[in-house]
This record gives sequence, structure tokens and C-alpha cells, in this order.
Amino acid sequence: MNKIENNTQLNGTSFHGGIIKTTPNDLIKLAESIGAEYNSDNTGEDKTNFDFRFMTDDGIPFSVYDWKEYRPLSLSETIEFHIGSFSNSDSTTVVESLRKVLNKE
Repeated sequence: MNKIENNTQLNGTSFHGGIIKTTPNDLIKLAESIGAEYNSDNTGEDKTNFDFRFMTDDGIPFSVYDWKEYRPLSLSETIEFHIGSFSNSDSTTVVESLRKVLNKE
């Protein structure tokens, strides 16, 4: 897993059905371990509380975000995070990669 060098690499990504069940803490730790940027506004007032930006080792850019929880999230709470990618196949690849990295297999 790598960090995104330029946020424009994510322009045009969207949800293609890819979901991973994990905690905000797991994603924060991953982001911080590779120096990846993420947004955190854990107030529950917007459609997302967390938005992470990554790239797979194969160069697939993607985002990971909670969707419409509308409440502050506990950092240790397991929830469904959506994957933003360019295609169904990218989304599938990303989910598999994240499961391995996060030990969620």
C-alpha cells in the first residue's frame, strides 16, 4: 500500500460496490505508517467522517470512506467503509489488497 502523490489521481473515482469492514483506527494506523493523507471530521454532521487516500502496490488509486453514518464514530468501532475507485475490477482488487494489509481475510 502506498500514499497518493497527487489528489488529482482520484478525480473521477466513485463507489462500485467495494466495501471493507474495519475500524477508523486501523485505517488511521495504515495511513500514518505510509505517510498517506486523510481527512477526519468525526462529527457526524456530513455524509462522511473519514476519507482516506491510498494507492495499491500495482498503482491503483482509491479512497476509503464511511458513508452516511451521521454520527460520531468510535475509533475502535468496526463499520463498513466504501471504496472509491475507477471501475468494478479496481474496486475488487482494492478490497482484496486492503483485507491482506489490514489482516481482515
